[in-house]
Amino acid sequence: MFLRPKTYTARYPQWMVGRPLLYMSSALASLGDAMFGYGQGSIASAQVQPSFIYRMFGKEVTMAQIQAGQTGVDPFTQAVTVSCLNLTALLASFIAAYLCDLLGRRMSVRIGGIMYFIAALIQIFAPNLGALIAGRCIQGLGVGILSMTVPILQCEIAPAHARGLFVGIEYICLNIGYAVSAWVGYGFFFAMPSEISWRGPYIVQAAIALVLIFWTFFLPETPRWLAQNGFQKEALVTLADLHGAGNVSDPKILATYAEIVAAVEFEAHMGQASWRQLFTQYTRRCIVGITCQMFAQLNGINAILYFLPSNLTRAGFTISRSLLYSGACALIYCSGTIPAMFLIDKFGRRVFLLFGSVALAASLSIVGGLQYYADTLPLGSARVSAADAIFFGVCLYLFFFGATWGPGPWLLGAEIFPLRARAKGMSLSTGTNWLFNFIIAFITPPLFNTINAGYYFVLVGFCIISFVVVWFIYPETAHHTLEDLGEVFGDKVMDDEGPAREKAQMSANAIQRERSGLPVITDSEVTLQPSMSTAPTAKDEVSIIMKERSSVITIQSDV
Repeated sequence: MFLRPKTYTARYPQWMVGRPLLYMSSALASLGDAMFGYGQGSIASAQVQPSFIYRMFGKEVTMAQIQAGQTGVDPFTQAVTVSCLNLTALLASFIAAYLCDLLGRRMSVRIGGIMYFIAALIQIFAPNLGALIAGRCIQGLGVGILSMTVPILQCEIAPAHARGLFVGIEYICLNIGYAVSAWVGYGFFFAMPSEISWRGPYIVQAAIALVLIFWTFFLPETPRWLAQNGFQKEALVTLADLHGAGNVSDPKILATYAEIVAAVEFEAHMGQASWRQLFTQYTRRCIVGITCQMFAQLNGINAILYFLPSNLTRAGFTISRSLLYSGACALIYCSGTIPAMFLIDKFGRRVFLLFGSVALAASLSIVGGLQYYADTLPLGSARVSAADAIFFGVCLYLFFFGATWGPGPWLLGAEIFPLRARAKGMSLSTGTNWLFNFIIAFITPPLFNTINAGYYFVLVGFCIISFVVVWFIYPETAHHTLEDLGEVFGDKVMDDEGPAREKAQMSANAIQRERSGLPVITDSEVTLQPSMSTAPTAKDEVSIIMKERSSVITIQSDV
């Protein structure tokens, strides 16, 4: 198509080549997820501020009325305000499947960042509820694009043995975004009664978006997308810059490059997967991709996060104490991701998800039981001890979610689909997340209003179901390259990769000769002479000194 890039230019400075480029690319691309986490926290803290409630819902309330849950705001209006973002994110996640394949991963990240910046400006100056909802809808477009693209980018630049670490980096950035928003919201709370108390956090959101947009001009494209779109030379160079300190003759780099090209050529022969093929040819992968994100929401995370200050206020804390404890919960949430970053590649995805289902069910049972008890007590000091215990239960829940069902589904969705179906597969998985994110955000206010603490036990039931589904359906995907996962899921794999790998090796050699200033040897210029004796074939050592990037590369060729 005419929008597909015709050229590719790497703009990152040479001093970053190697591990600095790899980890900076991972961390800064993850700002996209950090902005989503930040958005969760900013709307949560705004909902307990009198000036926000008056501006958006036209209700004059006191702090005491908010603490008692007597704001007069219609629960369904509140639900629409919070959940509208999720609907547009659902739409954008499917659009991003085409953007990601057509324009590339880094351009998709840039577009998502721009959407986020525009949304932040609208919400900073929002005069009424309509403008706020419009801003959140545009923000949802940015969130949907980023949440689909960033995990793919992470998995495609990560070493095979460290995909869990890199998606863990992404998820801890999401959690850090939520933590920052919680503490920013707590800090601006003391600017009351001025409206800067809830508009201020959106100014910080706009600044984060600008940092992401700026970085996309230096972010490298993924080697797999480059190879798939005709940039073979750039794919090898980028792969070497990310994993080989710029040395294109590193045997490991050449082996990985050959594997990528072999997979690209095989999948090009098969063509891009259609949506129908996604379900018929990769059925088990689709089930895993859909259910992992479905249970990530049904296990209750956004029922907790979107309404955390409100839930803590309901438990018995004052509003200022609820905002302070929300910040503390956010730090616990972040710390939970650390075990996953370093252990999910070692112990595997299944172990983490199974343990997570049990731990989340136990934590929610604690919170639900204590909330039942707290509801029998009068408001005030009598509830403080029960509220402290509920806070402890919420911290347990957030730690275990951050370690298991938080990063796990994003990792699985990005890694389980083959290259020809990766964008559509991740779009399907991410779209499921946003659909159930919307459902949870929409039903939580009225359900809390109707069945109170009983809602926590509904979420416990989903945790138990998620354990059963993982046990019987999910294979282990750790310790495999992206190209090898077809065997794990029982898909048809390449019958003979030899010719493709040989061609990839010749392509790598040609790039090496071109970079050294030597003429490229074509297939027609190479002839093989039959052996004239029974003696072993002689090996001629051919040394090519490549002074590019101050490295010397020695290539051996058999004659």
